[in-house]
Amino acid sequence: MKTLHPEVPGTPGAQLSPGPDLRAQELRLAYGDRLVAERIDLAVPPGRVTAIVGANACGKSTLLRALARLLPPRAGAVHLDGRALSSIPTRELAQRLGILPQGPVAPEGLTVIDLVTRGRSPHQTWWRQWSGGDERAVHDALAATGMTALADRTVDELSGGQRQRAWIAMAVAQGTEVLLLDEPTTYLDLAHQIDVLDLVTDLNREQGRTVVMVLHDLNQACRYADHLVAMKDGRVVGEGDPAAVITEETVEEVFGLRCRIEPDPVSGTPMVIPVSRHHGGRPR
Repeated sequence: MKTLHPEVPGTPGAQLSPGPDLRAQELRLAYGDRLVAERIDLAVPPGRVTAIVGANACGKSTLLRALARLLPPRAGAVHLDGRALSSIPTRELAQRLGILPQGPVAPEGLTVIDLVTRGRSPHQTWWRQWSGGDERAVHDALAATGMTALADRTVDELSGGQRQRAWIAMAVAQGTEVLLLDEPTTYLDLAHQIDVLDLVTDLNREQGRTVVMVLHDLNQACRYADHLVAMKDGRVVGEGDPAAVITEETVEEVFGLRCRIEPDPVSGTPMVIPVSRHHGGRPR
């Protein structure tokens, strides 16, 4: 196990280079014979937070997997700074793109510091072993995610929110320009959801990391995202500023939900208020 020492220097929030150009063009995605998404064009705004929203099974997570090269497209391509992901060596790609999948599971007994240390694996080679730079990266990642005091705890004894922070710390230690997060708030109570989303925002605002995350909660997506992508049946049906994308018509089209849109009294962003038959609605 790599042990951190208090005297190790390093300031959290070191600025990254200008944001990368990550884009998908004419993507067609499938699992076996089952077509999941097609004709997807998407340009991820560099240095911003993008949220992908949509009903269950609309292709949100599938698109995120394609952006991470975990799912090869049947047609089209994903490009990073003009290079097809398929042409980028795995180690190089892992140094530029980090992904946190849904419900990651750590080996039993693994400590937080050991988990975060694994984020440095893409930077290790047989001629370049553990270095002071790796140590600082782990130290900074723990500090940036508020996990320093829990570094020696095992991952399986943490609360849900702490566990998610530990996994995000590993992704931060990886030092990538882009973080891809698949439903990072799933299974968390409301307080921990806000805690994780605040953390993601800090990483974007303070370190300039480009973030793409799949979210279920529309109100949280509107609060935390600079750019919103709405999907339905494997297609992008709207994208842009949340205030422009989240309208009563779009919510009904994408989710089959009648609603009212009001300004969030805290953030001023769009707030979706569902309308039901029992609470202010009328039968169709």
